[in-house]
Amino acid sequence: MAQPPSRPVLDVLRRHRRAVAVGCGSSMVHQTCEALVPVAIGLVVDRVIGTDDVTAILLSVLGVLLLFAVLTSAGTAAFVVIDRAAFDEAHFLRTSVTRAVLRDPAVLRDRQVGDALSVATSDARHTAESLGLVSFLASGCFGMVVAAVVLLRIDVVLGLGLLVAVPVLVLGLQALTPQLEARVHDRQRSAGLAAAVAADLLAGLRPLRGFGGVPEAVRRYHLASAVSRRAAVGAAGATSVVVGVSTLATGAVLVATAGVAGAFVAGGRLDVGEFVTVVGMASFLADPVRNISHCVQQLAVSRASARRVATLLAPPAPRAPEAGVALPAPLALTPGEVLGVVATDTATADAVTAGLRAAGGARSTLVEPAETHLLGDTLGQALDSGPVPAGRGVALADALTAAAAPTDLDAPLADGGTNYSGGQRQRIGLARALAADREVLVLRDPTTALDAVTEDRVAAGVRALRAGTGTTVLVTSSPLLLSRCDRVVLLTGDGRHASGTHAELLDHPDLGAEYAAAVAR
Repeated sequence: MAQPPSRPVLDVLRRHRRAVAVGCGSSMVHQTCEALVPVAIGLVVDRVIGTDDVTAILLSVLGVLLLFAVLTSAGTAAFVVIDRAAFDEAHFLRTSVTRAVLRDPAVLRDRQVGDALSVATSDARHTAESLGLVSFLASGCFGMVVAAVVLLRIDVVLGLGLLVAVPVLVLGLQALTPQLEARVHDRQRSAGLAAAVAADLLAGLRPLRGFGGVPEAVRRYHLASAVSRRAAVGAAGATSVVVGVSTLATGAVLVATAGVAGAFVAGGRLDVGEFVTVVGMASFLADPVRNISHCVQQLAVSRASARRVATLLAPPAPRAPEAGVALPAPLALTPGEVLGVVATDTATADAVTAGLRAAGGARSTLVEPAETHLLGDTLGQALDSGPVPAGRGVALADALTAAAAPTDLDAPLADGGTNYSGGQRQRIGLARALAADREVLVLRDPTTALDAVTEDRVAAGVRALRAGTGTTVLVTSSPLLLSRCDRVVLLTGDGRHASGTHAELLDHPDLGAEYAAAVAR
């Protein structure tokens, strides 16, 4: 597997650098105003005590109100900008993961579907939250710098003490993050695996009930859930250590600051207004220190989740070409032709389907698999496969008629279309493929779940709708479909091939017997 980026959170920050810059700037203004609140209150105390000047009192009150107005506006702007960017990034990551899985299912070689779902939801959200965390971490650090500057102007000893104590506190918290990040990564991974087991069990619930496998299924999920629980407890324990150390250290800094300031007031080194400012500043410091502590913890979560997202989005390592059957010259496509392909074994049919998919472009070629899965809440949503290529278009009603599919587009659809029979789902999938109207349409065993009468009707409908309008390749062994093809190609597992109409291949001097055996019902 290809290596993911070593610092995926930095990629998130680069994509939203303007929002991060605005968010950091607004947050810093917010923190600066918060740091200046005790300063303003101290100045008001100095100016108002012992005076009857109403104008001075009103101006002081208005100044404090203006400070709070700027504080509130800056904080609101920071939250709006950062939250919008985080929502956009989470959407981008979800769609990127989905696109990566749909474009190349090989990215799931080492993962279960439930684990990929966990990455696309929980991990994508935690990764996007790094935008706000970085902004608030920067503003918290800036707020402490402002507080230190204010305290230095009041008293050098207090300011220097804070400048030494706070960086030591932050670095100490940072030293705890590697263990926390590892624990969080284990929690996210084990939770994804538990979700994967649950998804697999729900998907196979009917067969499990059929052969009595429910107790074993419950036992396996219990084991996966127990692993997830232990990982979650470990992550919670590591988080508690960080929170406890942060709270204890913060309390020590605040108590020490207030104690030293009180001693200075008693010795006449500080006046009452300066004492109020120092105590208020010490109280204010709890907020940026708490923000820094929280951001340090949550950044560990975001980095762990970002690594999981980046691993899924990393391009797969180049794979050696898979051994397969080379497409013979008789399989060359002719515009407007309905071509039948009969393979004597599954590996040959798989190779032909893969070769046709690789040879055609995504916009011009559609390969409809034999197994049909329907998406949406109604039949109409399940039939909506997106915009039709320019210059083409088949009416949905005509596609439904050709496929002999149900026509009530408002009919509710259960998960995967399970409220329809296998034959109905197959015909709905065929109608969806016909309505997409690609230049090259490859249908793999499109009528295996149909009775002979319905199959004959569908064969006639497909022929009438597609003949002359686009190339249609039917990889099938159905005589009813093959008899309506312009040409049929027989491919054997040992590399031999023959071409002709259905009737001609039945009478082929060399491969007629093998063809007859392949299409026998």
